[in-house]
Amino acid sequence: IDHFKRINDTLGHHIGDRLLLTVARRLQDLVRASDSVARMGGDEFVVLLPDIQDAEQALRMAEHLVEAFAKPITVGAHELQLSASVGVSIGPDDGPDAMSLLKNADAAMYQAKAAGRACVRQFSAEMLRAASRRLELESTLRRALANHEFIMHYEPQISLATGAVLGMEALIRWPDAERGFIPPSEFIPVAEESGLIVPIGEWTLHTACREAREIQRRTGLPLTVAVNLSPRQFVQRDLVEQVRAACAAAEFDPRHLVLEITEGTLMHKSDDAIAMLRRLRAMGVSVSVDDFGVGYSSLAYITRFPIDQLKIDRSFVSDICTDAADAAIAQAIIAMAHGLGISVVAEGVETPEQLGDLRSRACDAAQGYYIGRGAPAPSFSAQGFHFSQSLNAEAMPAKVIELHKPARQEIG
Repeated sequence: IDHFKRINDTLGHHIGDRLLLTVARRLQDLVRASDSVARMGGDEFVVLLPDIQDAEQALRMAEHLVEAFAKPITVGAHELQLSASVGVSIGPDDGPDAMSLLKNADAAMYQAKAAGRACVRQFSAEMLRAASRRLELESTLRRALANHEFIMHYEPQISLATGAVLGMEALIRWPDAERGFIPPSEFIPVAEESGLIVPIGEWTLHTACREAREIQRRTGLPLTVAVNLSPRQFVQRDLVEQVRAACAAAEFDPRHLVLEITEGTLMHKSDDAIAMLRRLRAMGVSVSVDDFGVGYSSLAYITRFPIDQLKIDRSFVSDICTDAADAAIAQAIIAMAHGLGISVVAEGVETPEQLGDLRSRACDAAQGYYIGRGAPAPSFSAQGFHFSQSLNAEAMPAKVIELHKPARQEIG
């Protein structure tokens, strides 16, 4: 059952238990008399289909199960809309015994979840290889954390009004001796699934505060540092104490710290999120909503939350000069945010045309490869841009002048 934990967390375990009973009855009503339905634990059920004619028959049954969850389920005063992710394995090709078939169906189910949930996936040998790679990566990730193998890079953020460097975003990097730099897109999901994201996130917070303070001392500038928080970190009861301890240990002013969270983090248990945001902001910490525009909040919904900054997702920035729809969304985000007293940062700026367009729309700040790539703290250079007075987006490419060219190359 997809997102079953949310039901337990929001409505209580007694509602969750009654829901499981209703689901079990619905599953029993769908299968044949010769089939078996079992709850394996938590939110997972197994359906055993003996005497099927072919794989298509099993997949059709799996699709029926998914469709059955599309109908709302009423539990007491609550009408719940559920979905289910189904993994299918078929013997003997997908396993010679019961344990193998269960394990492989489980692997296929996780593939269904990864594909967006509410769907069916049949086991394949590639899934087993992928699961093996994930297990190996998790083991290597634990070793990297224990051996302090991670490093931080810092990507500069500039003011689009003055061209000056205002701050930087802290980006975790993992240099592996055999594979080179392992992309965050590969290891962060594994860290989240395994729970390693919590100690990794705490290390990131402490390291970013310490190294940002070193950069401040070296440059003589009160630069801010933005640190990403995972959803799991954000719901930790001691998050405020962790932030306070990281700032104190580094002698870093909390007013220069920006914590970046996702829209999804805000939507889940929103009342608790609001309380946490208020506690963080009471310390002087700023809060930014990362990748804004691609999640599941409306522009109006964001008014509920005490936040300081929105970051326009790079998917809108990449086509802002050529796609009218993306340009309109970016303009709407900027206008709405400014109306609420919230600043706006555009990420993923890769061309002077994009930079000029964003400046013409009164976006507050920007970051991206055109401005400067991430660099280790000792190599970070706080050079900026010089703009002409013209806000004409088409004229901007010729009017943007890079300052301190040799220092800029250090950022690469």
